[in-house]
Amino acid sequence: MITDPLPVAWEFEAIGTHWRIDTRDALPRAIAEAVTARVERFDRDWSRFRSDGRIGALAIPGRHRLADDAAPLLEFYRRLFDATAGRVTPLVGRTLEALGYDAAYRLRPAADIPAVPSWNAAIAWDGEHLEVVTPITLDVGAAGKGYLVDLVSDLLADVGIEEHIVDASGDLRSRAVPMRIALEHPLDPRKAVGVAELNDGAFCASATTRRAWGDGLHHVLDPATGLPARGVLATWVLAPTALVADGIATALFFDPDPGFIAHEATGFARMFDDGTVDVSPDFPGEMFR
Repeated sequence: MITDPLPVAWEFEAIGTHWRIDTRDALPRAIAEAVTARVERFDRDWSRFRSDGRIGALAIPGRHRLADDAAPLLEFYRRLFDATAGRVTPLVGRTLEALGYDAAYRLRPAADIPAVPSWNAAIAWDGEHLEVVTPITLDVGAAGKGYLVDLVSDLLADVGIEEHIVDASGDLRSRAVPMRIALEHPLDPRKAVGVAELNDGAFCASATTRRAWGDGLHHVLDPATGLPARGVLATWVLAPTALVADGIATALFFDPDPGFIAHEATGFARMFDDGTVDVSPDFPGEMFR
């Protein structure tokens, strides 16, 4: 929940989630169309759920040129991979599909669940091309939505709309707009477990209760076990960009390098499945006890 929004809100559905862009004045039609086109292009480039997307080509080993915006996303993924000892990786796609989180939303696990391949054994990234050694299905869900929020915010800033909020269902970027953000209880969306203060930057949240199915299955996969991560219910992260906040919100389901988190984020909180919370010393807000 966001308090103190700007006076004009544009809401729409895209990439399977609800978006809201708050501005001082209504967006001109040309800018709104540019935002829509940018979101659509990103979805076509990166979604593993689209039959017309670029991701499907990676099932064929070889050297592939990815989208022009690939470098920041894949390079941050590599840093996440290193900071979590391989437990945050974009190579979880095939395992998630086998668990039932596929394009058809089958939501029923297959008989055989493939292991998540190792980054060094399966792919190599040179800044422009992805060398695929074994067939893979990329899944950028751990940081991709946050990155797209940044891209939309950058588009608005580039055309002179300096004060705005871009919110993609809880992954948001604020430019020069002070905000108080209520932290939703992962087990009861009617309640808040705390509040965060954001003046300029990004906020992202993640919870294992949002995309869950079957018997304890959800979208945060632990490559070490091939099963959904256990122990953490929800995470909240503030950082300079939504790419970083989104990725670290996923990393906090594991035991990431604390030095990496301290360097990249401006504060975080997380709730464990026993109801206890872990709050960084620099968290700009409070957790309700």
